[in-house]
Amino acid sequence: MTDISAIMRTAPVIPVIVIDDLAHAVPLADALVAGGLPVLEVTMRTPAALDAIREMKQVEGAIVGAGTVTNPRQLDEAINAGSEFIVSPGLTEPLGCAAIAAEIPFLPGIANAGDIMRGLDLGLTHFKFFPAMAAGGLPALKALAAPFGQCRFCPTGGIGLDTAPEWLAFEPVLCVGGSWVSPKGAPDRAIVEALAREAASLGR
Repeated sequence: MTDISAIMRTAPVIPVIVIDDLAHAVPLADALVAGGLPVLEVTMRTPAALDAIREMKQVEGAIVGAGTVTNPRQLDEAINAGSEFIVSPGLTEPLGCAAIAAEIPFLPGIANAGDIMRGLDLGLTHFKFFPAMAAGGLPALKALAAPFGQCRFCPTGGIGLDTAPEWLAFEPVLCVGGSWVSPKGAPDRAIVEALAREAASLGR
């Protein structure tokens, strides 16, 4: 099993993907992987999400996980669909314990010191800082990271191509999550691949 640290270090940007139409799943995954972004977070926000995970996993080179997982039932559904990692907007003890028991790479969301401490109590050290901009931006993460030197982060929420480099320049940040590389609707391969290539080239 690949651990969450290795997944986070694969590329500087993890696309945050919302699939409404299953027909868009494979073409989008193809374009993102071709552009250099193989780690794909499919959010569990739509009825098509689980089938999208199953289909995207067939794309060579894709590392497909489920995002917006909020409880153990969704965790089980995501794992059964073939998810290779799990991302959550927050951290509860039931979800954290279930993910640890399932031995699946897990990236829970945190927004404050109490969240991080709850994660550390469960043995977790890698977190999604969410919602990154609404929770105070880079200054807030720097303040949070200071007492928790063992922790590493993937800020997500309100980050775009223009701001990603400053986040990635902060050493505890291994990658950022972003939806700008995976626009909603039918994917235009040339556009998505170009967006992915641009994101994959960002310095870390």
